[in-house]
Amino acid sequence: MKKGIHPENYREVLFIDNSNGEEFIISSTVNTQETAQAKNGKEYPVYRLEVSSASHPFYTGNEKSLDTAGRAEKFKAKIAKASKGKKSA
Repeated sequence: MKKGIHPENYREVLFIDNSNGEEFIISSTVNTQETAQAKNGKEYPVYRLEVSSASHPFYTGNEKSLDTAGRAEKFKAKIAKASKGKKSA
């Protein structure tokens, strides 16, 4: 390796997914403020994630599909009911 071109703070970091608590230990240069003990018992710098491959619907297969047809029908029925009420008044 060439001297002086690689980052000095390249080390193992504990990434924690805030949505499900999943932990990953990956080498990184990310700046961290806290440390924590991983499941393996070692202390690591911690970086918290909002979403990771362990919680993202694309990777987990738990995608939510919206029932757009049902929602549209409910809306049309609501409008029809409201317009009937105005005509009889």
